[in-house]
Amino acid sequence: MITTNDFKTGVTIEYEGNIYQVIEFQHVKPGKGGAFVRSKLRDLRSGAVIDKTFNAGIKVETAMIEKSEMQYLYQSGETHVFMNMETYEQIEIHQSRLENELPYLTEGLNIIIIQYGHEILGIELPDKVVLEVVETAGGAKGNTTSNATKEALTNTGLRLSVPLFINEGEKIVVSTATGKYDTRAK
Repeated sequence: MITTNDFKTGVTIEYEGNIYQVIEFQHVKPGKGGAFVRSKLRDLRSGAVIDKTFNAGIKVETAMIEKSEMQYLYQSGETHVFMNMETYEQIEIHQSRLENELPYLTEGLNIIIIQYGHEILGIELPDKVVLEVVETAGGAKGNTTSNATKEALTNTGLRLSVPLFINEGEKIVVSTATGKYDTRAK
């Protein structure tokens, strides 16, 4: 157990039957009345963000979150299979739990699985991934402005804007945080 005075960004707590991660917090000591902690919490099951105010010193249960590195193997119907590279244990996650991450998953990609006990809460992707361009629109002839882009489709189904010099079959580096083109892959 920790008190609300011990809140730090990234701490996970169990509160009212849900598991939350502290995104932001602020200790407030008004002129009159008791101190309180204003916080922004992310529900690790649903991804929803809520604002919650606690009285200072209230005890809350810490949630022991396990993170383990795994490798994405393949898709089997509506499930995706991951393997722990140390124990060779395989787990399956339904694609409904991975909607935001699916456009970045490629076979052999190392990711972090986030678990609470035996419940899988989700995955953490690397900051950047390498994807292959499978379809791209032709650039307009004579368009030489410095930031000219065209739309491209990757092997995972992600649509994004890329510079005019990127062609089909090339590998590109994409930011998983923004979903935008970063550089050409080497």
